[in-house]
Order: sequence, then structure tokens, then C-alpha cells
Amino acid sequence: MMAHIIDGKKIALELQASIFDKIKERACKNLPVPGLAVILVGDNHAAEIYVRNKQKACEQVGVFSQLIRFSEYVSEEELLRIINSLNENKKIHGILVQLPLPKHINEQKIITAINYKKDVDGFHPYNLGLLAQKIPLLRPCTPSGIIYLADYLKLNLTGKDAVVVGASKIVGLPMALELLMKKATVTICHLETKNLVDKIKRADVVVAAAGCANLIKGDWIKEGAAVFDVGINRLENGAITGDVEFAQAKERASFITPVPGGVGPMTIAMLLSNTLLAATLQDI
Repeated sequence: MMAHIIDGKKIALELQASIFDKIKERACKNLPVPGLAVILVGDNHAAEIYVRNKQKACEQVGVFSQLIRFSEYVSEEELLRIINSLNENKKIHGILVQLPLPKHINEQKIITAINYKKDVDGFHPYNLGLLAQKIPLLRPCTPSGIIYLADYLKLNLTGKDAVVVGASKIVGLPMALELLMKKATVTICHLETKNLVDKIKRADVVVAAAGCANLIKGDWIKEGAAVFDVGINRLENGAITGDVEFAQAKERASFITPVPGGVGPMTIAMLLSNTLLAATLQDI
């Protein structure tokens, strides 16, 4: 078996074209242009790339974007002050704080300070709570992007055994909730999980979000499984790889996302979708 390699970039561009059309429709109704504020703290090369890609995507679909930079020594109080200001700014419909933050800042406190209607990352306790109640509003971008891919490919997740490797609040936990809404049977694996190999070998769906290069070996993948690789890891030779041994896994899976070009573009597309939704929530 040779897997269908999922072209996340192509699917994301199709979604972005739809978002562009909806923003044009807003303009025809004299509704404001959706606005996104991105807060970037410190000097992190990877974060710089992520933010640059997000701003480029905003420009392509007609979202107004504002980048606010702080040094790594910024105080928690100053971040809270700017977030409160953005919460009151009528031109800003979405607020994104690029993670991780320096250790002296309480990330949860910062995230909770964002108006939940402007929480385009979907990390606010209110939005995660709605997802847990199966009535999602603004959903975490990477998990919702994976579900979008599954729906696009017409993958029936009902009753499937799904394994999520990684239990973070950003990907692993909300991914499990998303899969539960699709009526999959979900196992979350983490650092203390026993017999990881056996769990993955039984899985019809694997979502790899551990952040560990080639952690999941290709021969662990069940014949015909769907594999979504969230990992982005840079090797010593400069190459980018995921959490799954791609070359070997694609010989066994039915569907698989490459790294790069798989889940990553969908994460940005879902951020744009959330920004549009946030603007709609704030329309008067």
C-alpha cells in the first residue's frame, strides 16, 4: 500500500479563497474588515517565521493585521495592559499571543485576559470549555485544521480507534475532544504512557503531536491507518521532519500528512477562519 499524501497547502489555499470571498461580502454590507493583532515577545527565530507566515496569509485574504513586539524582558503587567487595550479596540477582532512566553510570565493568566470572543487561538478556558461540551465556538487551530482535512477527504471517523500522541492544551487535549465529537474512540498518550508501540499499532487514526523527531516508527503504523503529523523538528543537518518516520509510514498508511506542507498550512488557514468568525461575533 502507498498512502495518499495529503496536500495541506493546496487545501488551505482553497479555504483561504473562500475566506477572501466572505470578507469581500462583508465589505459589500459595509461591515468592518476583520482585524488581527499578534503579540510577539522576545527574539525567537521559529516564532518570527510563524508570525511572518500568518501576516502574509492575512494580507492574502484581506484581514488587517497588526504586529506588536516586546523584548523578552517585558513585564506581565505590560502584556496585560496591551491585551486590555486590544480587548477594547473595535478595529481588532482577534488577539493572538505567540507562544511560548518567557518563564517569568504566566501564560495561562495572559491567555485568560483575552476577551473570549477575540481568542482566535481557541485557548481561553471558556472556548476550551465549549469544545468539551461539544458546542465549539472559537476552536484551537491545529486540531480543527486536522478535522477539516479529514472532512475534506471524506474520512469517516465514527467508531475508529484514534491515538493522539501528546497531551498539550494547544494540540493534544483539544484534538482528543475534536475526535470525540466525530464519535471516534480516543486514546491520549503522553510521557508516562506504557506500551506506546502497541497502542499505535492498533490505531486507525494517529495524530502525532509530541514534538520529537521520528518518534513514531513507520512499522508501528497499522495498514490503512490515517496519519496526521503535527511535529515540526529541525535535524542537525538543517532538514525539517515530523514526529513520524514518513518514508516508512507512507508505505503502510492510507492517508498521511507530510512535514512540511501538511498540517502547518491548515493551522494558519483555521486562524484566518477564526478571525473571520470572531469579527462576525462582534458585529453590531
